[in-house]
Amino acid sequence: MAITSANRLELLQIAEAVAREKLIDPDLVIQAMEESMAKAAKSRYGAELDIRAHIDRKTGDLTMTRVREVVEEVENLSTEMTVEEAKAHIENPEVGSLIIDELPPMDFGRIAAQSAKQVILQKVREAERDRQYEEFKDRQGEIINGLVKRVEYGNVIVDVGRGEAVLRRDQLINREMFRNGDRVRAYIKEVRSEMRGPQIFLSRTAPEFMAELFKMEVPEIYDGIIDIKAVARDPGSRAKIGVISYDNSIDPVGACVGMRGSRVQAVVNELQGEKIDIIPWNEDAPTFLVNALQPAEVAKVVLDEDAERIEVVVPDEQLSLAIGRRGQNVRLASQLTGLDIDIMTEADESERRQKEFEVRSKLFMDTMNVDEVVAQLLVSEGFATLEEVAYVEVDELLVIEGFDQDTADELQARARESLDEINAKALAAAKELGTEQSLIDFGGLSPQMLVALAQDGVKTIEDFATCADWELAGGYTTIDGERVKDDGILESFDVGLEEAQELVMAARLQLGWVTEEQLAEDAAAAEADEAASDEEAEA
Repeated sequence: MAITSANRLELLQIAEAVAREKLIDPDLVIQAMEESMAKAAKSRYGAELDIRAHIDRKTGDLTMTRVREVVEEVENLSTEMTVEEAKAHIENPEVGSLIIDELPPMDFGRIAAQSAKQVILQKVREAERDRQYEEFKDRQGEIINGLVKRVEYGNVIVDVGRGEAVLRRDQLINREMFRNGDRVRAYIKEVRSEMRGPQIFLSRTAPEFMAELFKMEVPEIYDGIIDIKAVARDPGSRAKIGVISYDNSIDPVGACVGMRGSRVQAVVNELQGEKIDIIPWNEDAPTFLVNALQPAEVAKVVLDEDAERIEVVVPDEQLSLAIGRRGQNVRLASQLTGLDIDIMTEADESERRQKEFEVRSKLFMDTMNVDEVVAQLLVSEGFATLEEVAYVEVDELLVIEGFDQDTADELQARARESLDEINAKALAAAKELGTEQSLIDFGGLSPQMLVALAQDGVKTIEDFATCADWELAGGYTTIDGERVKDDGILESFDVGLEEAQELVMAARLQLGWVTEEQLAEDAAAAEADEAASDEEAEA
């Protein structure tokens, strides 16, 4: 098929029509035509040639040219020529110049035309995919409405206007069924550019979906007066949402519930009847947790910030309510607060405290050779270890009823004597395990710590200096979304991460592995990073 003057303008009209239908730039369609015609010409003249096609954007005139580059030494006769050879084509040729020869009009055969058609379709398809990706990549995190196009193996394919999106079955609410033609509302969870085109993944189970639904139903959230701080969901069953108001005159819970529950009911209906607890958010973690465990009542809360765990004591009759069916209530409260929660009844706590009381009393009786009454008095006043008795200010012992100066002095003397004996035995055990004098002389480690280190293979100051802070103090690692406990060698001695880091750095400093200047520089850099992080958070 030769392009005659009669169909030149028709070529431009076709490009315009295709571009309008596919919502892409007309120039991209013309470029695809040029590439396809160049490919067809190569099938006529030779695939090894550098043939280029150009369509005039105004007249539709097609120009076919053969391009060769001027080089010092020819490696490809089809696309290159020497300076001497180029002199026959242009004046004063230089290395890098292009020799362009116009080709005569040609008649495209059926096969060439088919090949050109495939190139055009491919290029248009790629341009359409790029346009879809550019359109949807900035909409990630929004709610979108669409029509169910088909269902494949439980996955719902949704027509979202200018593309298709996938609502996988694990992102569907339990017992939720869709048929072709059903309207569906979902959250754009992820947009990926892949070889087969842009992949748009939707979700109806994501916590963010609920947050966006509330933003649509509650004007105060949309305006920023009320903020959603945390969301936890058991999709299709129950959810908890923590909200805070930046206007003291507006109740965040009441605003989200709406008049006669109209606002929250609209969200519940969209989520297939999912029950929603709206909870006032509080910066104080224990207070927020007490709110999050509603409707259960909480008697006492003990927070361990280092371990990110919280211990909750509830009345005996409130235990099942606090845990919820299949642990749902406490699980959602844990997700909402980001803390691991241990729940026990008042009776359990009382029993545990009684056991601790007995153990500590026996410790003082056995190690200090005191009677049960004196031991119980010490425990009642909060003394838990021999160190506390041995090195506390005497005045703290004198406030105990029935204790005078002589009694206090005697108790401290016995505690110190017992500690000396225990430490001597521990030091002997450490030496027997192979602990070297270099580590024994290193300050900051008790004989009991030396035993624990030796049992773990840390027997020299060099071994100790190679330890990481978390190896000594313990910590948590997140594996597949779950926090896993890492036991520390010195964790049982209440050595925290900061103290462990200081001990390790002191050992490295003593060995000459680092200098005071390096430590100062690292500390300054850490402070700068922390300050920058704080500024970003405030922004």
